[in-house]
Amino acid sequence: MMTRVLIVDDQAMVRAGFAALLAAQSDIDVVGEAPDGERGVELSRQTRPDVVLMDVRMPGMNGLAAARELLHPPSGVTHRPRVLMLTTFDVDDYVYEALRAGASGFLLKDAPPADLIAAVRVVASGDALLAPSVTRRLIADFVKQRPAARGRPAQRLGGLTERETEVLSLVARGLSNAEIAQTLVLAEQTVKTHVSRVLTKLGLRDRAQAVVFAYESGLVAPGE
Repeated sequence: MMTRVLIVDDQAMVRAGFAALLAAQSDIDVVGEAPDGERGVELSRQTRPDVVLMDVRMPGMNGLAAARELLHPPSGVTHRPRVLMLTTFDVDDYVYEALRAGASGFLLKDAPPADLIAAVRVVASGDALLAPSVTRRLIADFVKQRPAARGRPAQRLGGLTERETEVLSLVARGLSNAEIAQTLVLAEQTVKTHVSRVLTKLGLRDRAQAVVFAYESGLVAPGE
């Protein structure tokens, strides 16, 4: 199955490099490039990509604002691509806010080419890019600056079963389904079912939002 990708970055050399690398893959089609968030949103609506590689810092409309436009479109717009944030910095408040808005993860711009290709495939498959430890550190660092939620997020945990809560805490610690299955002595398919129910009950889009929710609700404490 072909994955359609749109690249949004204000540096022409970065766009060209990413485009050449991804277009060389038999299962990836680069459908467009944009130099800023506003043009990125326009092109996304026109080309309907599966994944948007979105630079965080750009002049005009930055990546965060553009991600929000794409992930929470106005009435009448049905297309919502997966958004993978690109950043030069391993800790960036914009990236954290993008995860909260529904982005599927982020990748450092200087990551090895193989990591970029793998990241696109992971996000296109519907999963979140949470494997790099830097992602968990980013979330922990920013949640540490915010007190654990005492209101609605924490209350929503009450709707989960004990097992679902346990699974959510392990997802937040960055464990894969296979690792969770091993830890809890469950079948991997059972873990997938639990994760799916957690996302549905909490109204979350994917594992990235689940991690943010787990920290903000106080289920998982930074540094654990």
